[in-house]
Amino acid sequence: MAEAERIIGTPDTPDAAGEGQERPDAEPEREQQEQQEQAPERTRGKRRVAVLFAVALFAYLLDLGSKMLVVAKLEHHEPIEIIGDWLRFAAIRNAGAAFGFGEAFTIIFTVIAAAVIVVIARLARKLHSLPWAIALGLLLGGALGNLTDRIFRAPGVFEGAVVDFIAPKHFAVFNLADSAIVCGGILIVILSFRGLDPDGTVHKD
Repeated sequence: MAEAERIIGTPDTPDAAGEGQERPDAEPEREQQEQQEQAPERTRGKRRVAVLFAVALFAYLLDLGSKMLVVAKLEHHEPIEIIGDWLRFAAIRNAGAAFGFGEAFTIIFTVIAAAVIVVIARLARKLHSLPWAIALGLLLGGALGNLTDRIFRAPGVFEGAVVDFIAPKHFAVFNLADSAIVCGGILIVILSFRGLDPDGTVHKD
């Protein structure tokens, strides 16, 4: 009998029968394990996107509220001195880019602002870095703030003049949207120099 079993190759245990072959239920188990491993990454990504849009909303509402207040209380009035003549609030309408540059290219700057918003929205899909979420949120909020002026303010749609009111001495007049854009840009430069990518990976050049 023992010799017959040796020749036939009858397995002594159930595991021996499947040796060298993958169990039928191994693939679903592997997929389930991969899904469990990816779940924390997806959750973190959603949180970073939420931070991006929260920062953008805060920057946008702050800029919008400040402009509404300036138009209602400061436009066509004397400037308000905050720190002597070193810093004043003076309402002006700016048809150019940030800090009053390029007034002859209003429509071009409007298109650029819209393109920046689209790029940020697409980039948000692979966002896993908190600093990048804050930086992109500042850029998005600032771009939306000035784009709102371009669309809804005089002299016309996509040609509207942006409301600026922060007037430091010997410097261009700007608004909170410009400040958000500049701060977001500076933060992005710093993150890039440090090798931190939007997806959270760090690379060394």
